Amino acid sequence: MPDKARHHRRITYTAGKRAEWLALIYLLCKGYRPLARRYKCPAGEVDLIVARRNLVVFVEVKYRADRDVAAFSITPKQQSRIIRAAQYWTLKNQHDKPQAMRFDVVLLAPWRRPLHIENAFVDMTG
Repeated sequence: MPDKARHHRRITYTAGKRAEWLALIYLLCKGYRPLARRYKCPAGEVDLIVARRNLVVFVEVKYRADRDVAAFSITPKQQSRIIRAAQYWTLKNQHDKPQAMRFDVVLLAPWRRPLHIENAFVDMTG
């Protein structure tokens, strides 16, 4: 891989990690507690998994120059991978009583307050 491409990839990775930390801090201030960060499994990946009361929330974090661009960068294919990863996590972390789950998005842009969109998409598989 050329040095320029490697440098760009490193900058993007670092910005993504920073955005996830900012989103987590924002959600902590809103009363959520963290369950997992950067959860990866064979089915997909989820940036943040947080909980509040009996609700488990799977959060996709997007950082772009503009929040509208960030919102449109979450494709149906990506939503499907997040949903599959959430189902996998739920199976592996089932407790005595079933919990409600939701899919949220936190959008970040420079010099803008984070935008937390609850129920940004739904699991249509059942």
